[in-house]
Amino acid sequence: MDDRPFGGGEGMVLKPEPIFECLESFGDVASRELRLSSGAKQSVILLSAQGRRLDQSLAAELSALDRIVLICGRYEGVDERISEHLADREVSIGDYVLSGGELGAAVIVDTVTRLIPGAVGNQNSTRQESFTESFTGGAELAGDGPSSTCVSGGLLDYPHYTRPAEFRGMAVPEVLINGNHDQIRSWRRKTALAKTLRNRPDLLERVAVTAEDRELLDQIKLEQIKRTQGLLTETGQAPSRQKIVSKKSNSKN
Repeated sequence: MDDRPFGGGEGMVLKPEPIFECLESFGDVASRELRLSSGAKQSVILLSAQGRRLDQSLAAELSALDRIVLICGRYEGVDERISEHLADREVSIGDYVLSGGELGAAVIVDTVTRLIPGAVGNQNSTRQESFTESFTGGAELAGDGPSSTCVSGGLLDYPHYTRPAEFRGMAVPEVLINGNHDQIRSWRRKTALAKTLRNRPDLLERVAVTAEDRELLDQIKLEQIKRTQGLLTETGQAPSRQKIVSKKSNSKN
């Protein structure tokens, strides 16, 4: 199954023969040329740290295929001839290295399967969530209550709350229970933008934001400045400095 790499180096490399023969034994996998052609409905994917990074748009693309074969690397990797002459694409699930491609394959299976119609109870739930950039299903999604970010436009999803309305002194935002759907839509969009700005600001550089979004972002940034100034007024220290001093104080006790 594996052998030492030509040219020397660390680790063992999976040999091409068993992987080629395994795929050929299926008997009905389309040729690589057909899989690379326009309108292809099959794909043979090599899980590799050198591959295209999996994202929601790629998952949506793969969910439209009729058949996917996943090849999981192991050890130092696989013979490059598998990538060049057998697989039609390489996919990575992130900028880190695993011992093998099995966990990556499981991630792809779950990410893609849930986008296939009928896989989840309410298909709308897969269209109104983080990273979803487009929706071809027509107008506003049907359902109970407002549909605010259909789709999220490539942003992170907005926060979600459920019953009870108050838990250990932590209350659900009033706007979500007042019944005003326009206010709920606005709140959800604003909090989605705020969460994206805080956790994944790189997404804001890649997606198209509306004039309303830019106004909301200005409000969010202004509110952040006010919160920082409020902490400075209360403690006389910047928030980062306050945390350091607090840690030192705790360590002495």
